[in-house]
Amino acid sequence: MKTSFVLLVTLLLVAWYLSFSATRLDRLHHRVETSWANLDATLQRRAAIALEIAHLPEIDPATNLILTGAAYGAREAQIFERSDQESGLSGTLQLLLRESDLPELHPEIFTKLEDVTERVRVAVALHVEAVSATKSLREKLVFRVFRLAGTAPLPVKFAFEDDVL
Repeated sequence: MKTSFVLLVTLLLVAWYLSFSATRLDRLHHRVETSWANLDATLQRRAAIALEIAHLPEIDPATNLILTGAAYGAREAQIFERSDQESGLSGTLQLLLRESDLPELHPEIFTKLEDVTERVRVAVALHVEAVSATKSLREKLVFRVFRLAGTAPLPVKFAFEDDVL
């Protein structure tokens, strides 16, 4: 009788631990999805500001074409080409900031760009941290043996998240 009680309590504790662990992992996956949605929205805002800059009256046609192409490329990129497109937009914006006097002519739009770029940096940091925490937890033996991640895909960090924006 005592052995069966101990076995029952042990089984209940193991079930509780597995349930708690699966819930924790599910929350981390939700955090990754939320951080990606926030990052994606912020990147979309940055592309919109880049389009505003591209249509300033002082922009020459070639710069307009390059900046518009980079902004639309970043906005409409599929997931597998997103890193290249976002990196291209970052490079184009940095070149424009270094090589032109537009920031002095239109400080309000470039202030918005600075603000959104800082928000992108914060969103990238939050997303990278969420992905790292989730991957770290999923690598533990108990999560692999009991398949606590279920069918959830392994979260990914994109290459453009390493760029200096």
